[in-house]
Amino acid sequence: MAAKAKKQADADEADDDAPAKGKGKKQLPVKLIGMAAGGVLLLGGIGYGGYAFLAKPAHHALKKEASKPAVFVDLPDVLVNLSNAGADRTQYLKVKITLELPNQAQVNKIKPLMPRVLDTFQTYLRELRPTDLDGSAGLYRMKEALTRRVNAVIAPGHITAVLFKEIVVQ
Repeated sequence: MAAKAKKQADADEADDDAPAKGKGKKQLPVKLIGMAAGGVLLLGGIGYGGYAFLAKPAHHALKKEASKPAVFVDLPDVLVNLSNAGADRTQYLKVKITLELPNQAQVNKIKPLMPRVLDTFQTYLRELRPTDLDGSAGLYRMKEALTRRVNAVIAPGHITAVLFKEIVVQ
């Protein structure tokens, strides 16, 4: 009798496990598909939110800036000797620079500060070595450094860019 009871108990356990296993296998892929779809929707929402937050205002600002004409101010030519520690001959740098300003009102603010701007240019340019000006990367670094220095001198005003009309290293 004990053997029959044991067989019956084993059969009941087998019957209980069979529907649970079948049910679990069918629900697991559905759950995974649901979670994956939710994740895709979440990532898509985050991506679109980031695009809407970052790209559209920047695009709007570019349109707004493009509609205003830029104002340019020519500076006097700057001629400096370059830093040549240990070199047998002195090299010179001659630069013609134009400042790009966002509006005409900035011109009136920068004119009285022009001696400081030129002094800042002279001090920075005299410290350059001829190798600092090699290639377009060197010129880009020089342009960015001059823009930062001008903006520091004329703060709270600002310029849009420093433009080179002529650069001669002799």
